[in-house]
Amino acid sequence: MIGVLVTFTQTDKFDLSTVAKIAGELRGPFEGMAGLRFKSFMLDEDGVRARNFYVWDDEDKARAFFTAELVDKVPGIYGVPPTVEFLDIVGFVDNSGT
Repeated sequence: MIGVLVTFTQTDKFDLSTVAKIAGELRGPFEGMAGLRFKSFMLDEDGVRARNFYVWDDEDKARAFFTAELVDKVPGIYGVPPTVEFLDIVGFVDNSGT
């Protein structure tokens, strides 16, 4: 498994309702996506950073998803360019089935 952390940093605060609206509108394309186990839309406590965290079953699928074209496209959604970090997941707890 591999994690991907995508961070959008504003100079002003993100509006919680705006980030929630983005999450609601963009949820559909990710549901059932091959290789994607989880995706979360998050907003930091200070409201300056919106973050999306992905858990992928396969690194190749994760890297294939995050193309330069995609990274160039998302500033139109969040208003700022993202930073994309690939993270090795060395342990994982999933309580969703309990």
